[in-house]
Amino acid sequence: MAEITKVKITSKTHVKPSKVIGRRECQLVTFDLPYLFFYYNQKLLLYRNGDREFDDAVEKLKDGLKHVLDEFYQLAGKLGKDEEGVFRVEYDDDMDGVEVAEAVADEIAVDDLTAEEGTKSFKELIPYYGVLNLEGTHRPLLALQLTKLKDGMAIGCAFNHAILDGTSTWHFMSSWAQACNGATSVSVPPFLERTKSRNTRVKLDPSLPPDPHSQSSGDAAAKQEPVLREKVFKFSEAAIDKIKSKVNENGPSDGSKPFSTFQSLAVHIWRHVTHARSLKPEDYTVFTVFADCRKRVDPPMPDSYFGNLIQAIFTVTAAGLLTGNPPEFGASMIQKAIEAHTAKAIDGRNKEWENAPKIFQFKDAGVNCVAVGSSPRFKVYEVDFGWGKPESVRSGSNNRFDGMVYLYQGKSGGRSIDVEITLEPGAMERLEKDNEFLMEL
Repeated sequence: MAEITKVKITSKTHVKPSKVIGRRECQLVTFDLPYLFFYYNQKLLLYRNGDREFDDAVEKLKDGLKHVLDEFYQLAGKLGKDEEGVFRVEYDDDMDGVEVAEAVADEIAVDDLTAEEGTKSFKELIPYYGVLNLEGTHRPLLALQLTKLKDGMAIGCAFNHAILDGTSTWHFMSSWAQACNGATSVSVPPFLERTKSRNTRVKLDPSLPPDPHSQSSGDAAAKQEPVLREKVFKFSEAAIDKIKSKVNENGPSDGSKPFSTFQSLAVHIWRHVTHARSLKPEDYTVFTVFADCRKRVDPPMPDSYFGNLIQAIFTVTAAGLLTGNPPEFGASMIQKAIEAHTAKAIDGRNKEWENAPKIFQFKDAGVNCVAVGSSPRFKVYEVDFGWGKPESVRSGSNNRFDGMVYLYQGKSGGRSIDVEITLEPGAMERLEKDNEFLMEL
């Protein structure tokens, strides 16, 4: 892997919307607030050079950014509180806007970074490693780093997860790309009225916990962080189809609808990760999915709803039951948990949280968990700023823990899916040797 010390920041500027917007305030809602103690959501997009100059590309990106911020102006604001202590997004024309750093890493090639192992090499390519979303009260809600590589460019993005989820993130990214390609307006403007999804006012007074990433906390804190490995496993269309048909061979026993691609792949990952962890048969294992609730809430919200409209859906069983039964056993558990997450269930979860707010930390996903974030439905490889599709799209080092899984559209398109997994080294080594998991056809 390339030596990451070869990244040098050359400048930092800020980009604001191109037009006067004035003072705007938007209350954060129950779907947003639990993420205040998550870290900024980091994404890295890698592009090959094409025939453009880096400086020209940077100017094009900044110009497109200021125009797309006319609609997505909340990303150019800050977190604040109203007079009753309720968190909100605040925007004013005199705020700094989005932070944009420029950097040079002339000795690092795109291929050095597209290796499927690890994210340590990303730490100097994506801003805000170890920065909590709560810090958005005094930091930009979006920070970008544009790094010149030997043969391309890295675009590192850090989004404040307290104000948007993955659906909104990729809506913004595709709109930004359209602006860079000459679009004079955002084709699908963001729906900014988040209180339409939930309007309960929840007063919070959280203080910042000790930051495990901060250097001031000394070596002791650093030693407490578990050693983890990350790896991307690429599943072709043929492999995905085979996984799905195998899980559906005996179908749901109660006559419910066939298992979806997501449910089939999810149980494939859950069973094989559980096996790789060498759990005892009686050990519990939790499967968690952060599900989009835009169409589940009543009334339904548009796809363009800007904010967090996700909830974690949990299901739990004993490791021996999960791995000892055919895959449809676990798939049926996942299917039932997802289907039970109706508008009524969402409302109940929200009321429970509002009565006793609990600020989750990013690793509170459950014992021996497999937790799935992101979605292969996000068109991440279609984010083309005018010099071709990305070579690779990855998540950064923030919000990772043992069992975190990110699913991405495969670069080859179609039904192919990239599965990015974080595990303890021993379990990862066993998973890498598990031919049934790898599905190499």
